[in-house]
Amino acid sequence: MSEPWRLVGPITATAAARWKELHGERSWEGLLRPLDLDLRHTVIWYGEMAQATYDAFIHESHSPHAGHSRFGRKRFFERVMLPGHATTYRVTRFLYAMSSARAAPTNAFVRGGHSRRGYKESNWIGYVAVATDEGKAALGRRDVVVAWGGTVQAMEWVDDLEFAMVHPKGILGDATGVDAMVHRGWLSTYTSTDPASTHNKESARDQVLAEVRKLVDTYKDEEVSITVTGHSLGAALATLSAFDIAENGYNCKPAAAFPVTVFAFASPRVGGTGFKKRFHAAATAGLRVLRVRNARDVVPRYPALPYHDVGAELVIDTSASPYLKIPGDKHMLHNLECYLHGVAGAPTAAGEGFEHVVERDVALVNKSYDALKDEYGVPAAWWVPWNRGMVIGDDGRWRLVDCEDEDDREHAVVPVKK
Repeated sequence: MSEPWRLVGPITATAAARWKELHGERSWEGLLRPLDLDLRHTVIWYGEMAQATYDAFIHESHSPHAGHSRFGRKRFFERVMLPGHATTYRVTRFLYAMSSARAAPTNAFVRGGHSRRGYKESNWIGYVAVATDEGKAALGRRDVVVAWGGTVQAMEWVDDLEFAMVHPKGILGDATGVDAMVHRGWLSTYTSTDPASTHNKESARDQVLAEVRKLVDTYKDEEVSITVTGHSLGAALATLSAFDIAENGYNCKPAAAFPVTVFAFASPRVGGTGFKKRFHAAATAGLRVLRVRNARDVVPRYPALPYHDVGAELVIDTSASPYLKIPGDKHMLHNLECYLHGVAGAPTAAGEGFEHVVERDVALVNKSYDALKDEYGVPAAWWVPWNRGMVIGDDGRWRLVDCEDEDDREHAVVPVKK
């Protein structure tokens, strides 16, 4: 199965053979400047899995399914038009989150106004997927992926971000972790529950840990990796959850721990000095993080001190791209598709300009935004469901049918390629 508009294919054979190196076994030493070609493919591969959370998300406030996934698990990657991923992974669980802390970005969650909206304060926040047998052969191991969604709402949440830090109770239960403070809003999104909720009787944390444990137990006799990815708010959650997985031994077999790798795009900072020390100490348990940062994106600068970055950093600069509008505003500089465009390209050999190293269709940067120069003739925000989910029935009446359930019993509206 192939799509002519998406030229980045499955992980290459050389990348599969080098997967431990590309997942940070040596902290990406020697791979970032210049950026290794296999690592480019790998970063884009997992970035597309994070992008899928945006492409599937229902943010139509009139829908009773606002805040949910438009597509079910069974054909999820097919529906978001990732054919290579569709043959490589199967989605095993959807993740839902809410937040009870005032420090959380309040407009990061969609709260639709439909009287029949079934999710109350919960939003679909991502998914867990595992490599199929075919995928295992292509990837070189059984890969478990946790993909966290960011916010489809306006970026003004950054300006309103509080700096309050708390101890991550439950994640760190021992006295030595007392100074490992993390952002209260990220922790609340990760751990909040509501007994009256249809989707958050269990926290996002409990959901993901239960699914990871189940999959690790299922494939305990195989070589396994855990890869966590996310963008923006999702990148902060990815960092926190990967730390949780490694710190509490969810990546352990009797012989040894196996890798937990984070590919974090446009990540705000998660914690302070104590958290950074504890995070880097977890490297002995296989934990690694690669933060991808666009040079002029403001979000990775937040929160300011006493917060600190963790892990290795890959800096891109989309302002060098001749395809994008210049100067880019804060939304364009933060947009995940623009990030992936930046990873796919590089400065020319002369050090000026920009050339594609990985052939990835530039039309993708306009999926949800107006970033591409007008001369390329690609409409802004073209990724939309046909008729915005309205379907005409046999009785001649139009109804909103914009969500298939997790068992795929309903018909979803699939975006139409332009």
